[in-house]
Amino acid sequence: MFEAERKLLLRALGPWLAGAIEHIGSTAVVGLRAKPVIDIMAGVHSLPASRDAIPVLSGLDYHYWPYTAEVMHWFCKPSDEHRTHHLHLVPVGSVLWYERLAFRDRLRTDAAARTEYVALKDDLAGRYADDREAYTDGKADFVHRIVTLARVGE
Repeated sequence: MFEAERKLLLRALGPWLAGAIEHIGSTAVVGLRAKPVIDIMAGVHSLPASRDAIPVLSGLDYHYWPYTAEVMHWFCKPSDEHRTHHLHLVPVGSVLWYERLAFRDRLRTDAAARTEYVALKDDLAGRYADDREAYTDGKADFVHRIVTLARVGE
């Protein structure tokens, strides 16, 4: 599913791309239990320079939400109520760009981190089944720790 969407996005985002279109999130890690939503990060030059991509993506059923608008343009597809894809337009070279890739790559290579992450996600899903923000916030310390480990190469 990611590869098909990546090809579609390559054509649509060509003028704004400054880097790769990356598969991120839990579905990007083989064997990691995940919600059936494909998370995609596309590298752009800057947020202001990629603003004109918003109406183009609307034509592909991506709905823009000004969620964390200071660090990314965030979209969901096909609607807020039923999501199959999340798209993050993120400036290449930004802290967020590196952190997302470091987290994904560490989970791909560290079985213990994957096991710990699944247990955390299961716990948070049970406690915050109807509160997406609390669920996401509950993962923040773990994500920070894994990104830090990835940076120092432990």
